[in-house]
Amino acid sequence: MEINRAEISNWLKGLQDSICSALEKADGKSKFEEENWIREEGGGGRTRIIREGNVIEKGGVLFSAVEGDAPDFLFKEKEHSSSTQSSATKSEVKPKFFATGVSIVIHPKTPMVPIIHMNIRYFEMDGGIRWLGGGIDLTPHYVFEEDAKFFHKALKKVCDKHHADYYSKFKKWADDYFYIVHRKETRGVGGIFFDRLNEGEGSDGERMNFDKNLNFWKEVGETFAPVYTELIERNKNKTFNENNKQWQLLRRGRYVEFNLVYDKGTKFGLETNGRVESILMSLPKLAGWEYDFKTEKNSEEEKTLGLLKKGIDWV
Repeated sequence: MEINRAEISNWLKGLQDSICSALEKADGKSKFEEENWIREEGGGGRTRIIREGNVIEKGGVLFSAVEGDAPDFLFKEKEHSSSTQSSATKSEVKPKFFATGVSIVIHPKTPMVPIIHMNIRYFEMDGGIRWLGGGIDLTPHYVFEEDAKFFHKALKKVCDKHHADYYSKFKKWADDYFYIVHRKETRGVGGIFFDRLNEGEGSDGERMNFDKNLNFWKEVGETFAPVYTELIERNKNKTFNENNKQWQLLRRGRYVEFNLVYDKGTKFGLETNGRVESILMSLPKLAGWEYDFKTEKNSEEEKTLGLLKKGIDWV
């Protein structure tokens, strides 16, 4: 049976509902506030924000479904085929696009609970173009190796169900993508990242490949709540001091640097005239920058910096 955009959007709304319920239960205090919005060019979404909870200082679980004329920058990206670029250049009528997805960023109060991000998205455009993208990654303020292993093992289990190469391929993609080039460090301990999944498949078997990849994509989304609520439970009651809080602010500063300089989702939202408050939801309430900060030798902070590297085998 052909899966259409309405079915995918409705599934994403259900995912938003279930994740919000799980996070409210894990926090034990705060509830999500919801704001529905409309995009002038077409589509809209519902933004859900949680603030000042027992565990979560600020977080968002966002759903959007937008459509309209495809933005010019889509045709400049290297991944696009030359035929698509050529037709877009020659035609005065811009092709139409549709994009829907759920995006999540959670900034906890305690420095012992990690920041987490997830985004899963579906995109289609005139000419039969459609693809799936997304990913989930973990940004601990302090890297606890047992937590990083737990997180990656859960992602590998999902990947291995659908393709033997998905975990290694998408884990490397995450390492490369979530990399703060000007700092020469990864944003966190990575995870998986994939984009334009299913694009370029031949007509024979395309339907089957899309169904298979759609199931994988859905399972990535469904992995978020059980994995993150477990990490909250493991770490929410750990003690910390003022030095730990100051380090948390510095790590949040790194998070801000990545999102504003490198993140494609942020750029896509801004370049398609998305809702600014929703796009910048990913930023923490408070962050810090210290001039030429140096960690103390043999400290937990130094240990964490030593684990913010590409290519670490967590499984």
